[in-house]
Amino acid sequence: MTSEIALLVAPIRRIHERIRDAVVAGCERSATHALSRVARDGAGDTIYAVDRVAERALVAHFRREEIPAVLVAEGLPGVKVSSRKPRWRVIVDPIDGTRGLMYQKRSAWILTAVAPDRGAKTTLEDVELAVQTEIPLVKQHLSDSAWAIRGRGAHAERWNRLTRKRGPLRLRPSSARTIAHGFAMIARFFPGARETLAAIDDEIVRRALGPVKRGKAACFEDQYVSTGGQLWELMSGHDRFVADLRPLVGIGICCHPYDVCTELIAREVGVIVTEVAGGPLCAPLDVEHDVAWAGYANAHVRAQVEPLLVAALRKRKLL
Repeated sequence: MTSEIALLVAPIRRIHERIRDAVVAGCERSATHALSRVARDGAGDTIYAVDRVAERALVAHFRREEIPAVLVAEGLPGVKVSSRKPRWRVIVDPIDGTRGLMYQKRSAWILTAVAPDRGAKTTLEDVELAVQTEIPLVKQHLSDSAWAIRGRGAHAERWNRLTRKRGPLRLRPSSARTIAHGFAMIARFFPGARETLAAIDDEIVRRALGPVKRGKAACFEDQYVSTGGQLWELMSGHDRFVADLRPLVGIGICCHPYDVCTELIAREVGVIVTEVAGGPLCAPLDVEHDVAWAGYANAHVRAQVEPLLVAALRKRKLL
């Protein structure tokens, strides 16, 4: 299995690089108002013009690489991309972080996970390979990427758009034993239930670090509107705790399996990624299910925060 899955790293990375380059070129050519035009308003999420740039290339690139797989992505519930019998189920988010990218505020990410094809029974727990590639802003000359095979650690690389050179990148989660003076947050990107989410956030911080003191900030937050981006911040040591509770509070737009499909990379780096009560993520590899999750930089942060998170959720009858 390991040798077979290892053969997929190079072609999937090539696909990511082609999508990245196409999207950056599209951003360079088009004005913000054109990229932010609504192309399709689906049940799961809104598709913008910038998403279309990646979607058009996705199936073609997978077919060119002749990967014997069923491809699952938004608008593609299961498409064979090879004449050969499917060996793998591949779930892809061609642009995770569309909203930040289309307004040129922050990088987006291409996310891909590969699991042995078990049909509709395939879940995140089956993922054997994950690849994540940054789509940089037009003004940004560096682009990062990472990939991992289950049980074999993670690898990362930084690519320079100007020199066309690439080099190794070390990912190292924070070793801090507390969220104090670090970035820790509950995701609340969109209107709806922000009051509840903020109350949970404040309660966790207050119980972990004590009451807020005038003129002091106990910890900080960074609402990166990208699940892949949030995972990257945990992997790179920038954030210490992130939880996405949107499915529990009934917000319309929630995290889906394709948004969190590269959590294998984070775990191989040493980040602890769980469902919110502490168990493993086991959502099916489809485009429909809502996923609530939590990520901790290390075991010390988990021990500090997870009991408080679970208690806050149970207090509100959300678990």
